[in-house]
Amino acid sequence: MKLPRLVVAGTQSGVGKTSVAVGLTALLRQRGLRVQTFKVGPDYLDPTHLALASGRPCYNLDGWMMGEAYVRDLFGRAGRDADLALIEGVMGLFDGAGADSAEGSTAEIARWLGAPVLLVVDAHGMGRSLAAAVHGYVSFDPGIRVAGVIANRCGSDRHVEWLAESLRSAGLPPLLGAVCRGAFPELPSRHLGLVTAAVDRAPVDRLAAALAPVLALERVLAAARDTDPIPAQPPTGPAAAPARLLGVARDEAFHFYYPDNLEALERAGCELVEFSPLHERSLPAGLHGLYLGGGYPEEHAEALAENLPMLEEIRRFAAGGGVLYAECGGLMYATRGIETLDGKRHALLGLVPAWTRMYPRRQSLGYVEVTLTRDSLWGSRGERLRGHEFHYSGLLEPPDWPTAYAVRYRRSTDGARDGFQSGAVLASYLHLHVASRPEAVARFRRCLEQAT
Repeated sequence: MKLPRLVVAGTQSGVGKTSVAVGLTALLRQRGLRVQTFKVGPDYLDPTHLALASGRPCYNLDGWMMGEAYVRDLFGRAGRDADLALIEGVMGLFDGAGADSAEGSTAEIARWLGAPVLLVVDAHGMGRSLAAAVHGYVSFDPGIRVAGVIANRCGSDRHVEWLAESLRSAGLPPLLGAVCRGAFPELPSRHLGLVTAAVDRAPVDRLAAALAPVLALERVLAAARDTDPIPAQPPTGPAAAPARLLGVARDEAFHFYYPDNLEALERAGCELVEFSPLHERSLPAGLHGLYLGGGYPEEHAEALAENLPMLEEIRRFAAGGGVLYAECGGLMYATRGIETLDGKRHALLGLVPAWTRMYPRRQSLGYVEVTLTRDSLWGSRGERLRGHEFHYSGLLEPPDWPTAYAVRYRRSTDGARDGFQSGAVLASYLHLHVASRPEAVARFRRCLEQAT
């Protein structure tokens, strides 16, 4: 499969790689190209902007959570009908799950996929030092090919010429774009990440307009096309006959899902039916299970609490033996309620016997490996899963429920218990990647079949 591809990476976080990736995707789409976007790392936020720019779902690629075989498979499946694949990196090019290897990094994904790198650098206050910095990134790993540089936060035209000459004179990859300070529109942020993109395309279009006059687009396209073919992925086999209806919460409060997790559930024979805990008054008919994903329930806590008919329907569903899986924001919704930063309490489902409190500072961020300590919705005791954790809230008291997860943090020797389980209800702060563990998806489907 000859799929042109390009990685947009940064020297570090905050240099503007998301703005470049989103703007470039929009420019390519304006050209009439079908662009399949990907995001390196366990991120739900940037992908919403990339999906809006491309008009297609954006998929995460994560070497630590998924492994090489799955990354290659997902890349091939998602990009099969695309004209070009654009992959936005995470943090700096070589930053990943640890300090001693490329595991989980953008560089790892670029190497696995044979994708050239467009390196975004914050050039404010730099001259010839740009060449020194780029030289370090180019030479650090011979398996990575940096095809060009985008300098962000440049000054005058003379500054841009100086930067370009510094790269030329050192025999380094060329300057393919130079964005002046303040040219990119500000993207609002929340919880150390971009807010979820709305249906308004205006910010995307402004990024494209800012990038268009300062980017050598034809040279960028030439770099993306200068790649070797990758093995074509066989078409996905027919899905199992849908026999189980799975309600998936989807609205402003709940929308953090790995799209390939949902697709894996569909292939396993789950018919996904979206519903809104925020706006709808009743559940869809005939459901066998509920999936309450992550999001921002704290931003909508009052409205969620006021939707009493929906709360009561979900309580009845769980009491009747229906499967209910809740992660992060879904866990918060499943507790007795949320105490927001202003000290107000908003009563919610009350399935998990604990209150959730919001905090002004992040409570957890990082990769996690889970060993199941009891049989659960995702597997049998002793099986392992990987995922990540990211939240600003915490449980005020440990729920008086058994836990199904023994959690090991990638960057810590500390362990924890999570995965609060009672009957067919499983609630956790962890975002698990189950699509890369087919046996976990099959187990979940079997649990739906056994549900009353």
